[in-house]
Amino acid sequence: MPADAIEVGRIADAWGIKGWFKVLPHSASPEALFSSKRWYLLPSDRNVGGNKSPSQKFAAANAALTDKPVILKITEAKDHADTVVACSLDISDRNQAEALKGARIFVPRSSFPTAGTDEYYWVDLLGLNVFNREGVALGQVKDLMSTGPQTVLVLAQTSEQEGQPPVERMIPFVSAFVDNVDLPGRKITVDWQLDY
Repeated sequence: MPADAIEVGRIADAWGIKGWFKVLPHSASPEALFSSKRWYLLPSDRNVGGNKSPSQKFAAANAALTDKPVILKITEAKDHADTVVACSLDISDRNQAEALKGARIFVPRSSFPTAGTDEYYWVDLLGLNVFNREGVALGQVKDLMSTGPQTVLVLAQTSEQEGQPPVERMIPFVSAFVDNVDLPGRKITVDWQLDY
């Protein structure tokens, strides 16, 4: 598994009779699935190894566990309704594709397409510290939420009172509120106050 591997989706089921399979991407814009020609698969939360085909490895997931992921060489991946469908050199029929059901798909972060100016992958924003213009810490990005027309940063900040749950804040990720995103510095500066 590459050191920069990121989970980008799961295999939902077989699609058709020629070995294609349906993928449920974790993103509404699954460019990472389209840009990578090698997918690293893990069944559920387990790894499977051996010298078997990918479908045999997943079929034997409970019997032969190792620490190596299955690598699928993807020949084609495309949008289909609200999912993605794909095919691989390693999967030639429906039965093999069905054996992949539930597999988690990982791709190297380095294979993601380059983001445009003022565009960011959600995975790159997670864990960044958020400060307002006055330098007051507002929390750390723990999640992002799509509300349709915009994305919202979901922040968590440790409570100053011992034993209290973290304070949660939501800040729209739009230029009206976000002044700067410094990925190398792991910091986002916003026009926001503690009492908003």
